[in-house]
Amino acid sequence: MSALEPRDADVAPRPGARAVAHVDDTQGSVLDPAHRALSIGIVSVVLLIAFEATAVGTAMPVAARELDGVSVYAFAFSAYFTTSLFAMVLAGQWSDRRGPLAPLTAGISAFAAGLLLSGTAGAMWLFILGRAVQGLGGGLVIVALYVIVGRAYAEHLRPAIMAAFAASWVVPSVVGPLAAGTVTEHLGWRWVFVGIPVLVVFPLALALPAIRRTASGPADPTAPVAPWDRRRIRLALGISAGAALLQYGGQELRWLSLLPAAVGVALLVPAVRGLLPHGTWRAARGLPSVVLLRGIAAGAFIAAESFVPLMLVTQRGLSPTLAGFSLAAGGLTWALGSWIQARPWTEPYRERLVVLGMVLVALSIAAAPSVLITAVPVWVLAAVWGLGCLGMGAVIASTSVLLMKLSAPEEVGANSAALQISDGLSNVLLLAAGGAAFAALGGGAVGHAVTSSAATGSHPAAFAAVFLPMAGVAAVGAWVATRLHGADGAGARA
Repeated sequence: MSALEPRDADVAPRPGARAVAHVDDTQGSVLDPAHRALSIGIVSVVLLIAFEATAVGTAMPVAARELDGVSVYAFAFSAYFTTSLFAMVLAGQWSDRRGPLAPLTAGISAFAAGLLLSGTAGAMWLFILGRAVQGLGGGLVIVALYVIVGRAYAEHLRPAIMAAFAASWVVPSVVGPLAAGTVTEHLGWRWVFVGIPVLVVFPLALALPAIRRTASGPADPTAPVAPWDRRRIRLALGISAGAALLQYGGQELRWLSLLPAAVGVALLVPAVRGLLPHGTWRAARGLPSVVLLRGIAAGAFIAAESFVPLMLVTQRGLSPTLAGFSLAAGGLTWALGSWIQARPWTEPYRERLVVLGMVLVALSIAAAPSVLITAVPVWVLAAVWGLGCLGMGAVIASTSVLLMKLSAPEEVGANSAALQISDGLSNVLLLAAGGAAFAALGGGAVGHAVTSSAATGSHPAAFAAVFLPMAGVAAVGAWVATRLHGADGAGARA
């Protein structure tokens, strides 16, 4: 499940934002008459995004094999994260200047267009382009949803609507892989992509009128419209372009590819320094380590999880349905981990809980390639992955809680953006590294070595080269988790 999901975000009004006149700060619920349509609409949007995220991973191995693109398999995932990095910064400024309605509408439109482009693609590069368009839409939608919650809901209602966002991922995590696998087997993988855009009509029709009433326009309509922060947009472009060039260079595995990789690093370094808290990359105590840990946890886990269905389909001969279903329990254990960290009795032990969570993540990733040994039952992977998701649920939610605790009120917005950038950038970079290792050890050949019932060729080293390094990254995260408390200039910027 993607580390860019809305359940991972903190919502806070910008300093100086107007008080929304219709909101009663002392009563009401997210399903009262004033909020019902908006709540159902935006939660439905999250539900569809969640279903898409879980379904695509199931259909991806078949799509990559049919389009002769297994060698660039990682691009299909990282293209989404790369473009979403830029879109998140753009959406933040767009929402502040004109309100969240326009970026939300544009984001959902781009998301649907990307799905259609991928679903009708006749070549892998078109499929990846569709994923990139999806990423633009996803980045716009995520930020717009946060702004809507911050404006349309009183402070005491925001935890409830964010809990609803989190709950929206449970059912898709269980049902999504099974449904997508069934559709892939009986109708074809393309229907997993082209069928979802039709479903966005209902939530849009329900939510847009309510958004227009409660959260449209700038936060303070009497104030002059703030100019675009061109520096932050340039930095966001630098992160997106740098990450894309770095992944391209790593995937090509030629001496000439060192040039785009070097250009990518040159773009990334100043952009990251400008957008993340000072001290992030040296794991300074406090907020910098919180931001770093978010990236380590999300990147290592997502990079590994992206290859699980492909490994099961090509190395153990599972059908796409069964391969996807092996990850289904993770949605439940992820929610359980989030629930555990929210219990009052865990607060004094939050750092220890996060360390334990990262240990579970590292162990689950390290144990996943054990199914490459035919004597190991496939259900072992489902069990260990469920434990990893339990750890991720505790870690991801705790980093959000700690971010709020360590941020000055006037810096919550910038620090929340830094958390999401660390999340998305780490996904891109670690997917790039995993994809390069996978391709270097013959992973591109696995798509030609499988039938519907059994794998006729084996490239276990290619998969081990993805999982074992990611387990090492997660183990480093367990150390970083010991440095979450203590201040090292919590709000300082590079």
